[in-house]
Amino acid sequence: MAVSMLQLFVLGALGPVLVAELGVAEWQLGALVAAGFGVATLLSLPAGSLVDRVGPQRSLVGLFLVSAVALTVLAVAGSPWWIAAGVALGGIPQALANPATNKVILAVVAPEHRGSVTGWKQSGVQLGAFVAGVPLAGAAAVADWRWGVGVLAVLCLVGAAATARLTLPVPPAKSGPAGRAGDRVRALAAFSLALGFGLASVNTFFALYGVQRLALSAPVAAWLIAVMGLVGIAGRVWWSGAAGKADDPAAVLPLLGLGAVASVAVVALADQAHWLVWFGAAGIGVFAVAGNAVSMVAVMRAVPQKLAGRAAAVASAGFFGGFAAGPPLTGLVVHQAGYPWLWVTVGVAFAVAAGIAFLLTRRTAVTV
Repeated sequence: MAVSMLQLFVLGALGPVLVAELGVAEWQLGALVAAGFGVATLLSLPAGSLVDRVGPQRSLVGLFLVSAVALTVLAVAGSPWWIAAGVALGGIPQALANPATNKVILAVVAPEHRGSVTGWKQSGVQLGAFVAGVPLAGAAAVADWRWGVGVLAVLCLVGAAATARLTLPVPPAKSGPAGRAGDRVRALAAFSLALGFGLASVNTFFALYGVQRLALSAPVAAWLIAVMGLVGIAGRVWWSGAAGKADDPAAVLPLLGLGAVASVAVVALADQAHWLVWFGAAGIGVFAVAGNAVSMVAVMRAVPQKLAGRAAAVASAGFFGGFAAGPPLTGLVVHQAGYPWLWVTVGVAFAVAAGIAFLLTRRTAVTV
């Protein structure tokens, strides 16, 4: 999971260097991130079918190899066009990641442990951001950033070789719920779309809000994202474990959606009491960041194993679509109406996610 997002970690960690050295405009960085998620959205459904066809091991080898190529393109980039090419290639491992890793969990993890393992798996994104971001920023400060990115590419090749040597048992697919499983997965994708819209908007503008509205220094404001991410790791593991033990994992999702709405309200109140923003950041981590992991637990429970790749791809497409659409639209909101309306928009997105989750748990079939 961490490797699948490495090209986006590079953009985030090296943003100032790319602006200064390659002439990448600030708005182009944001557009590149949105475009990367857009590519992942478009490729998710065919990637899920591919994983179901060729199996998780070959898919993960391919994920590592394409990530290595994408990072190599970024390492040798001489213009924004090369950066765009690397980000576009990076959409392939993003699309493969959830379908392949979900299939691995179904193959090798006992049912009673799948929830917590899925939480750790989904936390790989946050862990990867911390592990890759600090060394890259350090490499850019003391040496050539290109060497740092090149080292990441080599590590991806090592990962591909190690994965190719693994033996993954694939038990025969069991019969699963028929007829209505597709409706449930589509509902989870709709939940993920609304959740991703809100989360991407928070990720993009949270630190900027801290600087411009709360008079925080840039390094302190960056800790808003760090707190959200670190608490989010714990939230994903805990809530996913709880969901995995429940009769219906999706029953946890309405609570997460409502908790996310309340957390955004706390952030909005920080205009009057600045210290509240830290509680809001932690709340978003506990509830909103955990939502994606719990939805994956619900997806794995909703379909037979032979369809696990395609089901994960449908839910991932919704999440990536929200990440692609959120920042451009909420950026317009900030520009035209200011930060109070940003938090209203994000709160509405999380409320929509909570409403979809509530309908999902109240009906045996939900058509979206």
